[in-house]
Amino acid sequence: MLNMFAYLKKYRFAAYVALLLMIVELMVELLQPFIISKIIDDGIGSDNLTVVLKWGGFLIVCSIIAFAAGILSSFYASHVSQSFGFDLRERLYEKVQSFSFANFNRFPESSLITRLTNDVTQLQNTVFMGLRIMLRAPLLVIGSIVMAFVVQPKLAFWLAAVIPFLGIFLLWVLKKGEKLFRSVQQQLDAVNGVMQQNLIGMRIIRVFVRMKHESARFSRSSEQLMSRTVAALRLTEITMPIVLLFMNASVMAVLWFGRIELDTNGATVGEVIAIVNYATRTTAALSIMSMIVVNFSRARASAQRMEEVMVTELDLTDSQHSDESLELRAGHVSFDNVSFHYPEADEYVLRSISFTVKPGETIAIMGATGSGKSSLLQLIPRLYDVQSGKISVDGSDNRMMKLGQLRRQIGYVPQEIMLFTGSVEENIRWGKENATRDEIIEAAKLAQIHETIMKLPEQYDTIVGQKGVNLSGGQKQRLTIARALVRKPVVLLLDDSTSALDVKTEAALLQALKLVKCTTFLITQKISSTVLADSILLLDEGQLLAQGKHEQLIEQSSLYQKIYESQFGKEGVSRA
Repeated sequence: MLNMFAYLKKYRFAAYVALLLMIVELMVELLQPFIISKIIDDGIGSDNLTVVLKWGGFLIVCSIIAFAAGILSSFYASHVSQSFGFDLRERLYEKVQSFSFANFNRFPESSLITRLTNDVTQLQNTVFMGLRIMLRAPLLVIGSIVMAFVVQPKLAFWLAAVIPFLGIFLLWVLKKGEKLFRSVQQQLDAVNGVMQQNLIGMRIIRVFVRMKHESARFSRSSEQLMSRTVAALRLTEITMPIVLLFMNASVMAVLWFGRIELDTNGATVGEVIAIVNYATRTTAALSIMSMIVVNFSRARASAQRMEEVMVTELDLTDSQHSDESLELRAGHVSFDNVSFHYPEADEYVLRSISFTVKPGETIAIMGATGSGKSSLLQLIPRLYDVQSGKISVDGSDNRMMKLGQLRRQIGYVPQEIMLFTGSVEENIRWGKENATRDEIIEAAKLAQIHETIMKLPEQYDTIVGQKGVNLSGGQKQRLTIARALVRKPVVLLLDDSTSALDVKTEAALLQALKLVKCTTFLITQKISSTVLADSILLLDEGQLLAQGKHEQLIEQSSLYQKIYESQFGKEGVSRA
């Protein structure tokens, strides 16, 4: 938790000012019962109006000082807490942005959203409470006890006797509450996950009439959150009554023995009233402390969750031996005995893969589902690193290149289409931030989407709905291809990115890509695409079964023949 609060260093001055003003406010508050006792004993008890006016005036001045100090302290505390929350959220977001695919596998999206919002807010509130009341409450308890002993030591004893027991009790609540609230935050992740899946898949849910099932699933998750929250709040709810029980018993003892001291002239009326006043303030402070303990328990749980993100070791970083001068120029790619498995799994998805691709060639990759096609593509821009073997790009190991330099010269179109809310032009410009309108139009023409864009209501300024909801599947695919082409990549990776295109449009796209001076990898299940490729890689269960042109594979590979037969029939195989 201390690591999280290290972000407060920038705001030390404002924090010190807030604490100083809080202490001023506290000192004034501790003086008030003492002043009241003087007014009662030396003024009212002696019928001395001068004493009453003198101490009364002093009391009013003190109240004004406390009021001003409280307002200014709140201002500085708010500034520190809000700025701290902003910095912490920004740093967390930067850390998440640096995650590799393997890092993301560890943290579900719903969990990261909760950590970036709810957990940060918990710490932000704790900082504010710390500067305003978290220190003020225990200091008020200590100060009240000290002042009570100054006023009347015998009666102060009954006030001080219960404090150690309550301190031990509150520490136990803190320890117990941390575990309970951590469980609450984890279940909140689960609820957010269910909501996210439901909102994203709303159309599928309605098509398959799964509304009742999804509502029941959400209810079960929400009920678990409720039960965990109730368990945590049940602990916090017993805190206040126990604190009040002990403190009210202490006040009763003060009143009982105060009456005895009055009879024996061991104490004055003003002193008894002052002790009761201090006891009342101590009760209020301990009640606040019980609330603080609850919030601090939640903050510790949230801090631990955020620290898990902060200390996550990035598995893909620039090598210490990486050469800044290395960059893609021609697009020569070779795999040398490459084997790979995902970080959370032991089974290899690629085994001993070796092939070479010359600059400017178009390589089609075919294979059954789960054969390792997408995994092979993701290794080229180092979305994952190989376990053995080497991937060379333009003669250099891609692990020796700076990640930024490597990826800036690769155009990648993932299998899962992702468009952002914004205009068509803004979505294409994602590929190259400083792209001109002419470059965007050129990329759109190459992707065979320009004519479609020109028919849209606002053409390139037309707003694309969330995830491209107002576009067809083929339009979305071509738009993401344009986004990759606008950066004029040396290597272009298309992960089954033409599946929604008709044969004519796909052929026009592949012919247009020939005009682009880049090496193209195309994952496809269409023979019509592989016919136009310079070479075909045929994968099966993570192994490279065959490589060659369409004519070669139709003669030599039984698997390729089966794929061809499934699309064109046996007669098509004989004609080929």
